Amino acid sequence: MLQREKTKKRVMTYWIAVAAVCALLVSIQPAFAAETIWDRFSSIMRDFYGQIVAISTIVAVTVAAVALIVRLVSRNQRAVDEATSWLKRIIITWIILNSLGFIVAYIQPLIAGGNYTG
Repeated sequence: MLQREKTKKRVMTYWIAVAAVCALLVSIQPAFAAETIWDRFSSIMRDFYGQIVAISTIVAVTVAAVALIVRLVSRNQRAVDEATSWLKRIIITWIILNSLGFIVAYIQPLIAGGNYTG
């Protein structure tokens, strides 16, 4: 019986120590955090958007080059018309995608902190 009580006491002491260390880690970590979750999310989205814009630019230039070659080389009027419509779509889509960053940069100060004053 005495051995069982000692084992129970050790297990209880172990779990109290684990709880104390966890509480210490949880309470100390936010004190050293320099940025909030929203700042981190904003930087991640900025990086993600930068990568999307870079990839879309490369793809748009490549597809536009192919459409221009088809437009210039083809003797089929239907192919020329299709290439022209594809060029228009590519340019409009690329402009819209690249404008999103400017729109967000312009709107963000207006609604900063959840205090929309417009």
